[in-house]
Amino acid sequence: MSIPTIARVTVHPVTYPEPNDNNSMRFLTFVRIESTDGHVGWGEAITQFPASTRGTVEIVKALTDDLIGKDPTQNLGIWRDLRKQTWWYSYRGGLAHFALSAIDIALWDLKGKIIGQSLIQMIGARDSSADIRVPVLASTHVFNKSLDYEVARHAKYVQDGYIGFKIGMGKRGDARVGYDVDRDIKFVQDLRAAAGPEAWIMMDRGQSLNWTLDETIARVQAWEESGLKWVEEPFEPWEFEHFRKLRQHITTMIAGGEREWDYRGYSEAINSGTLDVVGVDVGRVEGITGMLSIIKLIEAAGLWFNSHAWSSAINTAASIALSASTPRCLIQELKPDVNPMQHELIEEPFVASKGTIGVPNKPGLGITVNEKVIEKYAF
Repeated sequence: MSIPTIARVTVHPVTYPEPNDNNSMRFLTFVRIESTDGHVGWGEAITQFPASTRGTVEIVKALTDDLIGKDPTQNLGIWRDLRKQTWWYSYRGGLAHFALSAIDIALWDLKGKIIGQSLIQMIGARDSSADIRVPVLASTHVFNKSLDYEVARHAKYVQDGYIGFKIGMGKRGDARVGYDVDRDIKFVQDLRAAAGPEAWIMMDRGQSLNWTLDETIARVQAWEESGLKWVEEPFEPWEFEHFRKLRQHITTMIAGGEREWDYRGYSEAINSGTLDVVGVDVGRVEGITGMLSIIKLIEAAGLWFNSHAWSSAINTAASIALSASTPRCLIQELKPDVNPMQHELIEEPFVASKGTIGVPNKPGLGITVNEKVIEKYAF
């Protein structure tokens, strides 16, 4: 029997309205890789904006000729070759990392389908449980002018099967959370009262917000009284001294890292000693292969791994398996509101149940992509 090789590589940018982000238009880049025996693998980059999406598309197209004819089961070697090829425009990050992420995820998906193994079988689970489930969190943005509405909305997520929620502040819409210390403190107090004593509550400063050290200390100390689980990126990633000073005044965990690109960037963030929870997005950090190396760093440092999966079900499928591969995973993020790239894109959308979510166990990523949906939202 001849070994199947890569026959076709196509790139599919999409744009869609995201209900979890006030229906703002978001952008993703998908890569489809087909082997000579008819198997298909799908990958994704969380390119997010028009310009970065267009640039990533061109890089993937430029790399296509170097993929045709290769053995997709040798995906680690292909990953290393592409990394070497893009060295001039990928040092410390950039669009090449998006391109490599989408290609790498698609290759793992394709490999699994060819050899008949799921991603969790290929990378290894954190334990030998037959039915591995990962705690799941509703990851949201607040955008309604009425904070009473937002409080009720988030309390319902807990009722619907999520262990808690992480709220992004300073986002699109009229909520204006993150701008007034006293109002922000009361908001979290109300969230705790509505969601109950056991719900996990995380607060994530958006990049549009700029907090002083003093007001950050005031916010987080007050939120701690409401049982805050962690505060995410309270400052810009490189403001290590602010993080260190904040640490002296709080006991809650500090999360960050999602804007890093690769092993080198995460090494620096981890070695700064400022983080407890490290956020990583498989659609940004050179794919599954890149993410596995970062997970090893996190494990060695005794920190917590958090998979930032705020895009499509392709990213989510890979993320859940990666979360299940390490004992240093606290939680898996999932967008709770019905949206095109989670609930239309695949045949069996991911659903939280009793605070957990199951790990895909079919070959590859374990999902079936509806290509008509990708055509529908083509960019």
